[in-house]
Amino acid sequence: ADTPAYLSGEFPGDYGWDTAGLSADPETFKKYRELEVIHARWALLGALGIVTPELLQKYAGIQFGESVWFKAGAQIFQDGGLNYLGNESLVHAQSIIATLAVQVILMGQAEAYRANGGGPGFAEGLDSLYPGEVFDPLGLGDDPETLAELKVKEIKNGRL
Repeated sequence: ADTPAYLSGEFPGDYGWDTAGLSADPETFKKYRELEVIHARWALLGALGIVTPELLQKYAGIQFGESVWFKAGAQIFQDGGLNYLGNESLVHAQSIIATLAVQVILMGQAEAYRANGGGPGFAEGLDSLYPGEVFDPLGLGDDPETLAELKVKEIKNGRL
């Protein structure tokens, strides 16, 4: 199969595969690229959230009602509800409807803030996907070669 001309390999994770032609328009390609990176980051955070409670319970002795990720959410339906991090004083969820409403409101506000550019003066002049500076406190992106490698690793792992 021939590689489409618009997929030149200049972007992380671009291997010339677009059988449906979804990226033929440059503006659409830019939008899809941004959405893929954002969704990949959420997927990576979700994977971290899956293993963290199990590791904390096993190695740090922190007790949760249920640390296995696919069983943990069911605790909200039990008597007494769900205590985040096993502590009733942090977040004590008893209603799935209230939890869903709070989730939708908070995530909706965060997404609206992001989609609208983050407000006046927020990260002006920085790349929206890889802003660096204050968003890279460890300096992982200081070296351009390392940053290019990390971009590819991020999108590859996010696609899993």
